Amino acid sequence: MTDISALPDARAAAPLVSPLSTPLDATLPDHPGAAVDSRIRRGTRSFRLTNLALFSAGFSTFALIYCVQPLMPVFSQEFGIGPAQSSLALSATTGTLAFAMLVASSLSEIVGRKPVMVTSLLVSALLMMASAFVRDWNDLVVLRALAGIAFSGLPAVAMAYVSEEMHTESVGLAMGLYIGGSGLGGLGGRAIAGVVADFVSWRTGLFAVGVVGVACALVLWRTLPASRNFRRSSPSVRVLAGSFAGHLRDGGLRALFLQGFLLLGSFVCVYNYTGYRLMQPPFSLSQISVSFIFAVYLVGIVSSAYIGDLAVRLGRGPMLCLSLGLMLVGVLATLAPWLPVIVLGMAVLTAGFFGAHSTASSWVGARAHHAKAQASSLYLFAYYLGSSVVGTLGGVFWTGHGWHGVVMLISGLLVAGFACACWLVALTSGEQRGEGKGALGPSSGARVSRQGGGAVGSLS
Repeated sequence: MTDISALPDARAAAPLVSPLSTPLDATLPDHPGAAVDSRIRRGTRSFRLTNLALFSAGFSTFALIYCVQPLMPVFSQEFGIGPAQSSLALSATTGTLAFAMLVASSLSEIVGRKPVMVTSLLVSALLMMASAFVRDWNDLVVLRALAGIAFSGLPAVAMAYVSEEMHTESVGLAMGLYIGGSGLGGLGGRAIAGVVADFVSWRTGLFAVGVVGVACALVLWRTLPASRNFRRSSPSVRVLAGSFAGHLRDGGLRALFLQGFLLLGSFVCVYNYTGYRLMQPPFSLSQISVSFIFAVYLVGIVSSAYIGDLAVRLGRGPMLCLSLGLMLVGVLATLAPWLPVIVLGMAVLTAGFFGAHSTASSWVGARAHHAKAQASSLYLFAYYLGSSVVGTLGGVFWTGHGWHGVVMLISGLLVAGFACACWLVALTSGEQRGEGKGALGPSSGARVSRQGGGAVGSLS
């Protein structure tokens, strides 16, 4: 950035900044006429409060979404439904979430980041508490679908908030804590609902998770600093449509969107029906025992950071292929008739999934040079759509062919993902060679995105 104090008459022309209007943790300029940097830096009180808020938001969002997963066998018994129908408790949520997320970031451009995030979390938590009182299965599915719409106001908007408010040096840590909170929330929600359901009832378990969500919404409201760098705007439908169309014309981005669909679809499908398998003979585990098996989720939190770091040094393509290979090895290991091997296989699958998701999602941001929020929302759209479609389809395979059918489905999806990753590596290598010869750039999608650089929620 040019130092305006070095320009002729810069000090005379620069607007006066009142000390009373300077944010508490803002970085003071080195020159009297320089602009004040109001972005949040690590080590400040605002940084600590922001990370507490984002951690709480990530934890509660994923707890509210995935707490129903270990309860699916219970739903089958309570409402007299099959595994595929029971999976709608999760698929209905992620399905509506996928579509609603495409517009949530646009809404935040009109009313602001923090109001959308707080309202989203609070409404989601209240819907969870209400679901504890339903008597009809269809009513539960409707409430879970509405919750998916409410959830959409957090993931994309949180990313936009971090990119706008955090200093460049602090963005990585802030996003890492948000993702860490999400991972722990996925584990915590499953554990709370499963343990309480075993000792009391599934209704009490869902209500307890809802109470946690309300508490986290209050933490978010009280601790998240108000936006300092947000600029309210009226989004243009034409610009938004142009940005989306540009990303979809990029073959590399399309491949990454497909990866998101295959990754979460495979991962959720395994976790959806593991409970059914382990609660049947010869394992005959209790609800609480199955809930604690989800602790292998912690392996993924570590692998996400580790493989993400390796991807920077060794290349995203090789690490994506390696992660998909780990997922395939893990799911095949669950065919073993021994519980320790099954748990180990799930741990390997989980490590591979988090590594692949971390690599693919960061690749989307790197490839889409502009209008990154739109590219990220398309990736998340495919990601959660995969959870809905494959998560429910797995129930058909479980009913018809048992666990071998589920493994057959997931293995086919992962082989397709591996082939897609290899194609993506070849495409990227060709583009890099082309750039060395003076080609225009990585994709037509990137060029179209540049034309829509002012689109909503761009993460630069």
